[in-house]
Amino acid sequence: MSKEMSKEWKIFKKDIDDSINPQTFDFQVAFIEIDQSATSVNNNDNVLEQLNEAVFNKTEKYLTNIEQKVLSGALENLTYKKIYEQIKKSANYSESEEHLKYCIGGQLWKVLTEIIGEQVNKRNVKSLINKWAARSPLTIHRYSAQATGFIQELDNDTQLEMMLIPGGTFVMGSPPEELESEQRESPQHTVTVQPFFLGKYPVTQAQWKFVAQLPKRNRELNQDPSRFKGANRPVERVSWYDAVEFCDRLSQYTGKNYRLPSEAEWEYACRAGTTTPFHFGETITTDLANYDGRYTYGDGVKGVNRGKTTEVGSFGVANNFGLYDMHGNVWELCLDDWHDDYKGAPTDGSPWFDSNKALFDKTEYAVMRDGSCLSKPEVCRSAFRVNINRNYRLGPDIGFRVVCAVGRILR
Repeated sequence: MSKEMSKEWKIFKKDIDDSINPQTFDFQVAFIEIDQSATSVNNNDNVLEQLNEAVFNKTEKYLTNIEQKVLSGALENLTYKKIYEQIKKSANYSESEEHLKYCIGGQLWKVLTEIIGEQVNKRNVKSLINKWAARSPLTIHRYSAQATGFIQELDNDTQLEMMLIPGGTFVMGSPPEELESEQRESPQHTVTVQPFFLGKYPVTQAQWKFVAQLPKRNRELNQDPSRFKGANRPVERVSWYDAVEFCDRLSQYTGKNYRLPSEAEWEYACRAGTTTPFHFGETITTDLANYDGRYTYGDGVKGVNRGKTTEVGSFGVANNFGLYDMHGNVWELCLDDWHDDYKGAPTDGSPWFDSNKALFDKTEYAVMRDGSCLSKPEVCRSAFRVNINRNYRLGPDIGFRVVCAVGRILR
């Protein structure tokens, strides 16, 4: 256990089940910087830096030294022979010119094609990168971080990773000046949240399938409800009642208290100490999240419209609490009854219920957060909220993640 985790863990240990074994999770956090000045391919160093970040976002690997030299040579309209001669002089490269052309170059153009969205080759790379750079005023900065959590084993092949969300105070809702802010996100109010654990990812189809075969608590569950199939894709086409049943079965199986997050817990966890529209900053990009990239937010740029879910964590970046996919991919269900605004909302992070009915007796609308792969970017903001019928389960983009409570149990 690291010294950092040990210190943090001691704060909460008295409230935590002894069966939970803490672990340190390493992850990457991303922040978007908006550059108002136009980028030109004539500034090769700046373009190569941006392109290198885009390659990393796509492949989780930066361009090698040889690949960078091939690209720089292509931008200078050099022949492969000239590029090869330069590399031989300045780098330890023992392969043939044909290997450089067909293996190194071929793979490079393939990756750039995926990033730029048009077929790239050595002849057109300069013009296509110039067009790409001109439409891309965003720079993605990455840094390494660590957070504490635990792994809930389900079976030999399936586990649930839970991140410790430290308690704290935050301002919930959006300020009136935030772009696309809505009345339902106001008034802003201060909320103090107790520590809890939250799923690192939305619940996956593999996790759902395992829990769905456990003994019934209140209702039957379809073991394979999702439209966009994939063991590591988020489960979707589930209702609020289905999600509550999932939590009940998981609690019974593990002996721990699992539930849906309250709306305040969800926003606090999503923001992870930030006050901007997204935990990425003032805008969002499809290089970091799965939403409808045909639309933009603020100074953002158009991107990819995938039209379907992606595997959880596939963008390789989390927020400061180590949570992935908090903007887009699937909507995430919360416990609360729906309210049109925050007038009279609790300030202790608890779910806002209009009655003391048991969960399965509730008939009011519930709350969803996060936006989805089918959403415009403004819908994916940290503060955005929408209501949903608790019975509705037809949406191919509605999922959830789970809380494991610390120090208090919702009954």
